[in-house]
Amino acid sequence: MSDVELTRLAQEHAVATEYRDWRGHTVRVGADTLRCVLTALGLDVSDPKAALREHREREARRLLPPAVVTRHGHPPRPPTPGRAGGDTGPETWVELDDGARLDPGPDLPLGVHLLHAERGGARERCPLLVVPDRLDPGSVLGGDRQWGLMLQLYSLRSRASWGIGDLRDLAELADWSARDLGAGFTAINPVHATEPVPPIEPSPYLPVSRRYASPLFIRIEDVPEYARLEPERREEIQRMARPLREQGRTADLLDRDAVWRAKRAALAILFDAPRTPERHAAYQAFLEREGVSLVEFATWSALAEEHGTDYRCWPSRLRDVSSDAVGAEALRRWPEVEFHRWMQWILDEQLASAHVSARTAGMPVGILHDVAVGVQPGGAEAWMYSQALASGVTVGAPPDEFNQRGQDWAQPPWHPTRLAEYGYGPFRQVLRQAMRHAGGIRADHAAGLFRLWWVPEGASPDQGTYVRYDHEGMVGALALTAWETGSLVVGEDLGTVEPWVRDHLTQRGVLGTSVLWFERHDDGSPRRPEEWRRDCLATVATHDLPPVASYLSSEHIELRERLGLLQRPAHEERAVAERLVRSWCAVLVELGELSPETDPASEPAAVVRALHGYLARTPARMVGVALTDVVGDRRMQNQPGTTDEYPNWRIPLTNAEGEPVLLDELIADPFLTASVRRALRPLLDHTSIEG
Repeated sequence: MSDVELTRLAQEHAVATEYRDWRGHTVRVGADTLRCVLTALGLDVSDPKAALREHREREARRLLPPAVVTRHGHPPRPPTPGRAGGDTGPETWVELDDGARLDPGPDLPLGVHLLHAERGGARERCPLLVVPDRLDPGSVLGGDRQWGLMLQLYSLRSRASWGIGDLRDLAELADWSARDLGAGFTAINPVHATEPVPPIEPSPYLPVSRRYASPLFIRIEDVPEYARLEPERREEIQRMARPLREQGRTADLLDRDAVWRAKRAALAILFDAPRTPERHAAYQAFLEREGVSLVEFATWSALAEEHGTDYRCWPSRLRDVSSDAVGAEALRRWPEVEFHRWMQWILDEQLASAHVSARTAGMPVGILHDVAVGVQPGGAEAWMYSQALASGVTVGAPPDEFNQRGQDWAQPPWHPTRLAEYGYGPFRQVLRQAMRHAGGIRADHAAGLFRLWWVPEGASPDQGTYVRYDHEGMVGALALTAWETGSLVVGEDLGTVEPWVRDHLTQRGVLGTSVLWFERHDDGSPRRPEEWRRDCLATVATHDLPPVASYLSSEHIELRERLGLLQRPAHEERAVAERLVRSWCAVLVELGELSPETDPASEPAAVVRALHGYLARTPARMVGVALTDVVGDRRMQNQPGTTDEYPNWRIPLTNAEGEPVLLDELIADPFLTASVRRALRPLLDHTSIEG
């Protein structure tokens, strides 16, 4: 009986008790998994029957749900579980931000308000989000389709950067690609906040916080106070930079720890430099705008320098962000707290400058920032938003064709109910940060707006289950923030995604992601270009797939074999990959994009051009071109399924011969520029195709 009640309890909390796997088989979720997930949701499951009874009684007494989300032009209709057949429900009214009281009708303004309800002496209130029914990506795209370069910013070095790509490099690449090539956007990896002390996590998708950015991307010489330093102080800073610049002219792996040690020392010098009255006023305005959130983030950063970067291992008195002990410690360490606040101001200025450079150069969209799906469980965001996150579980993915053991991303999920009770505020703060200086964002794992795979801590990834979210709330919060900032949204909807999810995102004006290698019919044959969807960002591959040159030669199969990642013999994997390449080349030849005499493995540049010619024939509103493919790079940025076995996220940009490619050469070298133009010729010839 207890398992029956446990199953019902899970179902009433939107926890899947069974699901369809990647082979189409029904998998029943084990009782231990259900208990762990329900416990993470805050339930006492020692007696499932009693827990179910208490839950139903509590729901029957409620006047309002945790939050109400309604689309603009429609009156809010909150569900009232306790209503009987003839009950007209409680009296409700809306309180706007300015305190005005309105009836809950269809003319409510967009924004976050409060919904009040009263009945029989009981009174409740909850957040009310009035959100756009649909975003209009065309208003950002300028009505036409746009193409742009996609890159891992840290991998793009210049002669002036300190061993990794920075925000000045981004500004210059965007300016060049817009003015000389007609690009409409530049898409980059997440630039979320990293650890304040080494070792620095290399993955941009496992930050300490998405609310703020990483000082690793600051161009030191662009900080205005640098020009006001005494010559000997500037020379001191340049002595820190020289060995990093020399290292940055090689194909060696990137060393974030060395870069951060040098940049932090240089930033400390600049922090102590006097600021002009105008600069001081701008800094104070930034601090006022960011308010308590920035103080909390900077406090975590200061405490992490002393106690480590996992707050769960700190002294117990410091684990609660709102405790008096944390406030007292922040005051004791105020110079360090102020330093971390100041660095975020510098980052805000340089992020703004990069986007302005892109727009000034003629890009309709500008910079397209990436938003990771989660954060480190002991990092700043987990500390700041601990009440809105679930503990005891992590986010991951169920087994699929490519990862048959499943995936554990080691990130805490949003707690569905608590996040709603906060009016989706923490989620919207993260989004607003990414959209503040951008034309749009790419939302990683967009299916997570609907459901997430929760894995109990200590369990294997295949022992998890899905937990559903109120997608009207999650997508509505995303749409409202995008409307407020004038941003377009690209949802990464790859992998195991329910078809209705893609339909819903399209209806809401969220573009999808279509990857050429995955666009195949059930029999494995490539789709024709006219069969592609229009509302998407179309690309050849992603950062988790090999560059074209590697794909064509099956080097990625050899790599996975060396790393022990193959699920079947290497010769079978190689045969499958070669068949896929042949089928795509046949389509390219048929379309006239590729010569029949071309040998893909020995002439990858010709295939790169042909593949982008194919993308130019699709109706996709956005086409992304990986910078690695343009220059002939062969190394993967990330090999899924590995941690230390492969140098993920530490690969600098190189050409087909493995030689480093610097931004200065990309822009100024006539031969390299000509090769870039040849690679992009199909897109340059199809700058605007009507859908």
